[in-house]
Amino acid sequence: MTRKKVLFVATVVKMHINVFHIPMLKWFHDQGWETHVCAKDDFDADETCEIPYCDYFHETDFARFPLKIRNIKAYRSMKKLIEKEKFDIVYCHTPVGAAVARLAAASERRNGTKVIYMAHGFHFFKGAPLANWLLYYPAEKFLSRFTDLLITINKEDYGRAKSFHMKRLEYIPGVGIDLNRFSVLPGIREEKRKELNISDDEFALVSVGELSRRKNHRVVIEALHQLENRKIKYFICGCGALENELKDLIKEYGLNDQIFLLGFRKDIPEIYNACDVFVFPSLQEGLPVAMMEAMACGLPVIASNIRGNSDLIDRKEGGYLIKPTNVDGFAKGIEKMEKNRNRLDGIKRYNLNKIKQYRTEEIVDKMAELYQQIM
Repeated sequence: MTRKKVLFVATVVKMHINVFHIPMLKWFHDQGWETHVCAKDDFDADETCEIPYCDYFHETDFARFPLKIRNIKAYRSMKKLIEKEKFDIVYCHTPVGAAVARLAAASERRNGTKVIYMAHGFHFFKGAPLANWLLYYPAEKFLSRFTDLLITINKEDYGRAKSFHMKRLEYIPGVGIDLNRFSVLPGIREEKRKELNISDDEFALVSVGELSRRKNHRVVIEALHQLENRKIKYFICGCGALENELKDLIKEYGLNDQIFLLGFRKDIPEIYNACDVFVFPSLQEGLPVAMMEAMACGLPVIASNIRGNSDLIDRKEGGYLIKPTNVDGFAKGIEKMEKNRNRLDGIKRYNLNKIKQYRTEEIVDKMAELYQQIM
């Protein structure tokens, strides 16, 4: 019997395929499918490009900006690949990877290939720049004609996509989180707080994410400068282009003994368990995995009131939602939680219960049901 074939497509391997899609690759592999991945190898020079549960890797040099000549070359090579391999499913992600894949698979759809696109957060959203709406909205609406199943991971995108032209639209809440890895870890809190030099009477905030404009860490730094509460410490896990700019701002405000840039960390679950509140002031999200992981570790949340964040946080139940540019609002939210530490247990319990619906096993089961329905 001929094995069924699935092709996963995304712009990059390390920072997308390996971060978000290993559970689904495993599901296809366990079902006996032949698994292929088409993406750019973004591993460092001293690292080996390894993709668990992938039978065949087809390196493709996607450019992140749509209107680049490299993407035309990527289209040609992918079209040849799809026509040769006769995939049963082309499962695409990321705006550029998905655009190229859907166009490349257009002719094979007539021969039975099913094209699935999971939108991890449209670039056009409430509050997005006009340029995003002018470029990405008409592009996504046009490309939906080449899509058998469009999956959105937040409710705002789902509502907007209803006017598109795909054969089927579904809402699935994210790619899932591993509750075996991200959970309340007994005995870890005291040990990790000692390592991070957090005393018993200090209040620890944590953010996880790239040091970029989009993640908007600056607003929290400015809020702490406004508060002038030396008992509050803030830990930022992540790397990025704004590292030096944020260091300069922290130094300018005299907050070097309160705010710490920890860089890339492999002990994120332990750091979550050591801290008291997760702060997430992003300007743009799809459905933030970092926030889900923090909630799974029992943290209350102070976040920007944007698409994705508002899907996860119920006002006054799981935390506070604040306009992303509102420094005073973040300062008041932090101050309120710090002054009412003994009341945070109820928020923790609420988030721990809510996050169960986003566990990997739930998402994989929902996705598997969709695959079987469209085949």
